Amino acid sequence: MKTITRTVWILSLVSLFTDMASEMLYPIMPIYLESIGFSILLIGVLEGLVEAVAGISKGYFGQLSDSKAKRAPFVQLGYSLSALSKPMMAFFVYPLWIFFVRTTDRLGKGIRTGARDAMLSAETNRENKGKVFGFHRSMDTFGAVLGPALALLYLYFYPEDYIHLFYIAFIPGMLAVIASFLLKDKKVETTPENHASRQAVKKISFLSFITYWKQSPSEYRKVVIGLLLFALFNSSDVFLLLKAKDAGLDDTWVIGIYIFYNLIYALTAFPLGSFADKIGLKKMFLFGLIIFSLVYFGMGLTTNLYAIIALFFGYGIFAAATEGISKAWITNISKDENTATAVGTYSAFQSIVTMFASVVAGLLWFYFGASVTFFVTAIATIFVIIYFLGSFSASPDIFSQTCLPDRQSRKAPK
Repeated sequence: MKTITRTVWILSLVSLFTDMASEMLYPIMPIYLESIGFSILLIGVLEGLVEAVAGISKGYFGQLSDSKAKRAPFVQLGYSLSALSKPMMAFFVYPLWIFFVRTTDRLGKGIRTGARDAMLSAETNRENKGKVFGFHRSMDTFGAVLGPALALLYLYFYPEDYIHLFYIAFIPGMLAVIASFLLKDKKVETTPENHASRQAVKKISFLSFITYWKQSPSEYRKVVIGLLLFALFNSSDVFLLLKAKDAGLDDTWVIGIYIFYNLIYALTAFPLGSFADKIGLKKMFLFGLIIFSLVYFGMGLTTNLYAIIALFFGYGIFAAATEGISKAWITNISKDENTATAVGTYSAFQSIVTMFASVVAGLLWFYFGASVTFFVTAIATIFVIIYFLGSFSASPDIFSQTCLPDRQSRKAPK
């Protein structure tokens, strides 16, 4: 079986262009928000709230995608909304408008996430799950290298001209939309089970995906609880960028160090995903959490430029070892007809707890300073590691099998 199929390539290119557009703006977003009057606390509230409000849609649209047995339309609509939101940021500077535009962008992600990951999962088998998701994350993150690099180049010639960057970001966003229309849904065989699932679409409400939690495998609930505990303390990357700026770095250095982090992530996601296929998802994910905890301890201890660069290197390794792996993990313990619902339900709950994570981080930073914020996150991550080790101690091999025996018989990894 060909590992990187046509569908995987298209989805990866779509993600590359979209991240190129989004990440062109991401490193300058906190700087821009501060320039129009947002405090650090309001930035935290903004990032948390838009993730929570739009994130809930991931569960709904994931379940809707499963019920309709359609993937491509959700992917296309989701990427279109995100592309359209880019120039809208430059129209007005009123807080309510900024909240609306950021929510539109995140809503687009909510519509596409479950369907996209289900399409990726359908292209995998037991030998290449980590490799395929790792390849997608690698391509996605190369966009996060190119985007900030273009932003850095533009700001070199036009310092502090943030408004025009929002218009420029619209170009790769539209390239992503065009590429997404090359996707085609696979024909799905009709069975009594998935026919009943499609009939249930009429009963789906915005929050009905929550019922999947009760019906999901126990392994799914255990994994997702651990992932959500981690998300509860893993605040927005905006705080890492603000830490770099508070250490004395100018805007150019802040963008440059963010490019460096994404480059490390992009270069290591594919090989670490492939390695995870060999050693097991649990080991790779826990390795990433250990690196994350060390990075946050380091961020709380130092303001040295070279130390911060080294910590962003570690942060790239952490992202490569966890983000694609967590999605592969979830798709392993869900049935084919529920893949988008499983991913969407997790993503929705993750967005809700991310709201609290960003708000709490903003409060801690505002009242106690940056060091306390990073120390609290690092210590909490240690407890998450203990949870994963303890929760599955009775069945230590649960994560050693990274993929399911076949596409017809979906079981929890052994």
